[in-house]
Amino acid sequence: MDVYDTDSEDELPAGWEERVTLEGRVYYANHSLRKTQWEHPLSGKKKYVAGELPYGWERKVAEDGQVYFIDHINSKTTYTDPRLAFAIEEKDGRFREIKQRFDAGTSALQVVKGRDLTDNYVIVTGANSGIGFETARTLALHGAHVVLACRNTTKGWAAVKAIKKERPQAELELMCLDLCRLSTVKEFADQYREKHWPIHILILNAGVFSLPHTLTDDGYEATFQTNHLGHYYLVLCLLGILKESESPRIVTVSAESHRFTNLNDKTISEEQLSPPPEYYRAILAYNQSKMCNVLFALECHRRFAKFGITSNVLHPGNVISTNITRHWWLWKVIFTMVRPFAKSKVRKGSKIRNAAEGLEILAYKIP
Repeated sequence: MDVYDTDSEDELPAGWEERVTLEGRVYYANHSLRKTQWEHPLSGKKKYVAGELPYGWERKVAEDGQVYFIDHINSKTTYTDPRLAFAIEEKDGRFREIKQRFDAGTSALQVVKGRDLTDNYVIVTGANSGIGFETARTLALHGAHVVLACRNTTKGWAAVKAIKKERPQAELELMCLDLCRLSTVKEFADQYREKHWPIHILILNAGVFSLPHTLTDDGYEATFQTNHLGHYYLVLCLLGILKESESPRIVTVSAESHRFTNLNDKTISEEQLSPPPEYYRAILAYNQSKMCNVLFALECHRRFAKFGITSNVLHPGNVISTNITRHWWLWKVIFTMVRPFAKSKVRKGSKIRNAAEGLEILAYKIP
């Protein structure tokens, strides 16, 4: 009996290779013994792949009948079918789906892998850094036309250039959006309407954390207006376009900290959401704004589902180390200390990792 040095029954022993026929059946080739078989050499499983190839991939057949795959985006050729990660297992003569598992080590690109988002128009607020940037980048790399809605256009252009450097043909548009000024929110919506573009995905991602007490030009506390009120008004201004678009969805980025507030239908008031300086607590203001995000997303679903609009709200992961901690040195220290034990947006090669749960909503709901 052969013993293989492997921790997974799906890992292939040395000398074996996993391939796919033109019909999508998975087979295993042993180069040492020069033989092939349908069953996995360790688990005995039979598999099958289905569905379209990922965005940018093409299947070819060589003169000798060998099937190979071209990744036009990265200019690479391989004999490995990129759909193998999502293979279907044959059991009792039938095929059942093997669900792909996501965890803290899963990149956004891995979650959305296999999705062709061509002709999808997406707006991402706060797309110049952090989770917003990686969300915009990932969707753009899969063919979506992405609008980066940013307050700081200088940083916004830097984000556009970074994505364009990776994919020159990426369809990107930078538009100014300052959630702390409701007048610019309306201007953004008016300018977008003039482009006659649909909205397939509206991602309400922009946010601030641990701000000192500050009033916006509209007279509201800045954390409350940036994280919630500005997004609320943005949806209202874009509602007509959303109703006219095909299968539109609103994705709101909230946080687990929404649980740590006494905000409810009996205590909610403008004074509580936008308190005077003497009653202001930065962390409480953030938690309350995240609670408002949750309530808003649920209400959007209740009111707009009849128009075909889907509304989702998500928690992106605990204490993800992004530039959101820039307003107080102590938060920077805390986030740095817990970084080894929490989700991170940084991965080898300076590429950014997003929280898998957030993009999983997109991956499984985008047609």
